[in-house]
Amino acid sequence: MTNKESSNTSAKLLYRPIGLVNSLISGAVAGMVFKQIWKRLPWEHRDDAPKAMQSDFNLGEVLSAAALQGALFAFVKALVDRGGARAFQRLTGEWPGD
Repeated sequence: MTNKESSNTSAKLLYRPIGLVNSLISGAVAGMVFKQIWKRLPWEHRDDAPKAMQSDFNLGEVLSAAALQGALFAFVKALVDRGGARAFQRLTGEWPGD
């Protein structure tokens, strides 16, 4: 194992707890953003987003909510993960990915 591979492995191990915390933060932030966006959409039932097994929502509402929620989660997760990796690199000099 070369020195670069060893330091990259160490960086990955050191970053794991940070990545876990970042995942929890990104999930919470994405959930809050989704709720705020959903409240502003012109659906009949705006208070809560529909769940797949709720019969009082039509398929379009359920699929729209799922697509929006998934896209927001992926966007926020990528943003938080990238920011955490950059901060980690500034502190340690090593990129935790790759």
